[in-house]
Amino acid sequence: MLELYTHPMSPCAQKVRIVLAEKGLDWTAHHVSLPDKENLEPWYLKLNPLGVVPTLVHEGHAVIESSIICEYMDDTFPEVSLKPADTYQRSRMRFWMKHVDVKLHPSCGTIQWPMVMRPKLMEKPEAERDAILERIPEKPRRERQKRLVKFGLDAPDVADAVKTYRSTIRDMESSLAQHSWVVGDEFSLADVCLAPYFQTLAQFGWTALYDRDFPRVTDWYARCCERASYQQAVADDFPEDLLVKLQQEGAAVWPKIEQYLDQKLAG
Repeated sequence: MLELYTHPMSPCAQKVRIVLAEKGLDWTAHHVSLPDKENLEPWYLKLNPLGVVPTLVHEGHAVIESSIICEYMDDTFPEVSLKPADTYQRSRMRFWMKHVDVKLHPSCGTIQWPMVMRPKLMEKPEAERDAILERIPEKPRRERQKRLVKFGLDAPDVADAVKTYRSTIRDMESSLAQHSWVVGDEFSLADVCLAPYFQTLAQFGWTALYDRDFPRVTDWYARCCERASYQQAVADDFPEDLLVKLQQEGAAVWPKIEQYLDQKLAG
């Protein structure tokens, strides 16, 4: 039995759900409310000491960290493989997965967190808000979220996040000049792990970060969106009324994101 502790707007949870869909696996969802900080409640920290989603529970064992979960499922259910047969391409797949974990995911969190998580926290008294943030287990994430609560999209982290997004997209464009997919001519875990971070841009209407200058990346993401697994695992969680709301919110702050983008292009 597979159980997944998840949240619809978490890119990490989205990529695990894509793998589940690609493999046609049955699973049970447990919704964890990130705006309400259920991920920092004692019951969840006992399951996942890092206090993040997703967490996969399989045969009574908790598997944490989304990239590890993706490889775990590919190894455990190998009938539909999402790893390249070529060993060099497999090494490139793991390079991209690590890049997502180390650089792109924190950058995505930096630009999404003020939009999705901050408003609910700002409704709380300052002392309660501070106490919640102090429960975040990892110091770098804790300190970053404190800055994002205090400054929102004016936090110094945001400009660097936009820069990381652009450099990632530029590197993807180069890779896609050689292959149909990011590391070869077959859809792999590299594509699985990257695609949700474009969902974040699309849901806020910030597609100019890639569709102005990077036609191969634009085509790649369109092909990801056409896959049945993506529709089932990601798109179906964004009904039209939610997308309208998110795009309105994204349009309101786009001038600030564009300002950071223009600064990086000028630099």
